[in-house]
Amino acid sequence: MWDPAVYHRFGNERSRPFFDLLARVGAERPRAVTDLGCGSGELTATLAARWPGARITGLDSSPEMIEKARGLDAPVEFAVSDLRDWRPGADTDVVVSNAALQWVPEHRDLIGRWAAALPPGARFAMQVPGNFGAPSHRALQEIARSQEYRAAIGEIVREAPVDDPSGYAALLTGVGAAVDAWETTYVHLLPETGADHPVLRWMEGTALRPVKAALDDTRWRDLRAALGARLAAEYPAQNGLVAFPFRRIFVVATIA
Repeated sequence: MWDPAVYHRFGNERSRPFFDLLARVGAERPRAVTDLGCGSGELTATLAARWPGARITGLDSSPEMIEKARGLDAPVEFAVSDLRDWRPGADTDVVVSNAALQWVPEHRDLIGRWAAALPPGARFAMQVPGNFGAPSHRALQEIARSQEYRAAIGEIVREAPVDDPSGYAALLTGVGAAVDAWETTYVHLLPETGADHPVLRWMEGTALRPVKAALDDTRWRDLRAALGARLAAEYPAQNGLVAFPFRRIFVVATIA
C-alpha cells in the first residue's frame, strides 16, 4: 500500500526531476497526454496547465494515490490501472512516466511496444531512479539477504531494475525514434529532524514500502533500527544537514 503522506515527505526533491524531464519535451499542442504512474496527481495537474487544450489522463496502480489525485481541482481524468495493460490511443501525442517504470520488471518490452504504437511526432518521456548501487540501497540489500531476513524479504529487495541512458537510447533508436538521453546526480541536502535519519525517512516512501508490508511489526522495527544505524554511518550529518546523492536517468524520445 502506498502512503501519499510518507511519499511526500520530501516533495520538493522528488518533484524536481519531473520538471527537468518536462523541460526537454518540445510538444506544443498535443491532443492527448498520459502520465503513467501519476501517483497522487499534483505533478500531473501541472500538465493540464502547460497544455490546456489537451486531454490529460493520469494512471496509477495504487488506489490510495488515485483517491488523493481525484480530490485535486484539475481538469485531469485519473484512473486506477496497471501500466502493463495500457495502450496508446491514436491521438496520444505525449506520454510521461516519472519514477514509476522501475517497479515494472518488463518495462523495457513495454517501452518498445508503446513507442511502436505511438503516432508520428509523439513524445515519450521517462525518468527512473538510477541509485540502486548507492550506499543506501547496498545497505538494505545486505540486511535483506542476511540469515535473519532472507526468507521474508530477500527476493523483495531488488538489484538494479533499470537500464542506463545508453541502453534506453539503443532501445528507442531501434524503433526509429530520435532520442535525448542523459543522467543527473542530485545532491539532496536533507535536514536532521527528530530521531530518525533523513535517508531512512526518504526510503520509507519508496524502497522500504514493500519491505514493511512483508514483515510483522517487531521485525520491521528491528530492521528499521539496523538500517538506520547503517545509514547514519554512510551519510553523516554536517551542519545539521545530510548530503544524499541521488542519480536519476532521463529519456525523451520523439517518434518518427
